[in-house]
Amino acid sequence: MKKKFIIIFIFAIILLLLLFYLLINVYIKHILKKDFKNFYLNFANLNEKEIFKIDNITLFSSCDVKNKFSSASNFTIENLYQYTDIAIFLAPCDNTLNAKNTLKDVWIENIKFNSYPELGNPNLYFKSLNDFAKSSFDKQDLMTNKFNFDISSENEIDLEQPILYNNMANPITLSYINENIKSDYTITNTSTPLTYDGSLLKKCNILLNSVKSSFSFDIFIKNNLDEEFKCTIFINIQLENDNFSIYDGKIIEKLDCNYLFFRYK
Repeated sequence: MKKKFIIIFIFAIILLLLLFYLLINVYIKHILKKDFKNFYLNFANLNEKEIFKIDNITLFSSCDVKNKFSSASNFTIENLYQYTDIAIFLAPCDNTLNAKNTLKDVWIENIKFNSYPELGNPNLYFKSLNDFAKSSFDKQDLMTNKFNFDISSENEIDLEQPILYNNMANPITLSYINENIKSDYTITNTSTPLTYDGSLLKKCNILLNSVKSSFSFDIFIKNNLDEEFKCTIFINIQLENDNFSIYDGKIIEKLDCNYLFFRYK
């Protein structure tokens, strides 16, 4: 009899624990569902109207070398690098400018390489608009974490610096640099003149698949009402298309895109 009572008691405890577990589970699901619903209602309310977009992204890709040593019969490369200059054209969704669709602060964060090239060492830099489509870059302009742009409403700004007009008249300009694709490499066939552009990849026997990569980053905008917006950009370093390749010297791509910024604050 006592043994039977103990079994019934244990069974009752198990049932109570099971019931308690089920009730907790239902409650948690209810709370999560409510939070999920509130989050998306809030998101929908904040983004009832589109404010900022990206009209297009222009990519210019080529190559150059640093530390060149040449003689009558050969040419030695110490650092062959491939660069892709990136111009990102921000725009308001409404052509009538006001405090809601003009810039107060702009910054870039969360730079991530989704796929690395097989050869080289890639990084992302700020690039002055005056140097766009030129091979020069400054190590001090390396972007590692958060990178801020100054905002100006003046008639003229210093385009050498990371400054944007508050009406988005000038693009965000960056440069992807993949250094040391080849180091200490000697080109012995100098019968034809060398040109310091994408044809160097072919001269150095670099397969284009080995220098492909992709990366992403977030652009944040604060408008003059202190509302904050975010857009994630994905860039694929593709060095050939149906008509041209970087082996021809350079390759230019204009990406018509429909990136929209979403308001989160």
